[in-house]
Amino acid sequence: QVQLVESGGGLVQAGDSLRLACAHSGRSFSNYNMGWFRQAPGKEREFVATITFAGSTYYADSVKGRFAISRDNAKNTVYLQMNSLKPEDTAVYYCAIKRPGLGIRSNTQTNYDVWGQGTQVTVST
Repeated sequence: QVQLVESGGGLVQAGDSLRLACAHSGRSFSNYNMGWFRQAPGKEREFVATITFAGSTYYADSVKGRFAISRDNAKNTVYLQMNSLKPEDTAVYYCAIKRPGLGIRSNTQTNYDVWGQGTQVTVST
């Protein structure tokens, strides 16, 4: 059974950077399109970024230019580099596997079917 395990979260100050990692335990990681979501307290889970198996990327407007998603297929890992962090970036961050056959701009929660347990990111002022 495929598992996703996120790591790298923590408490940082506004303007700092963090890199999150999501390790995939199963086979065929290189065939999957992957995504990052986040959920702040009292809010809906929202899309952050996605990367295709071929390396194409797409971002939510709120993080464009500050966050970068990447992958290392040799390590079965997808990353989220977060720069210029803001207090409004505070959330639990989740990685997920996208269902096959969906476009890069199709990023509702229901388009993803395997999720990690999440990692907390807190940005203080």
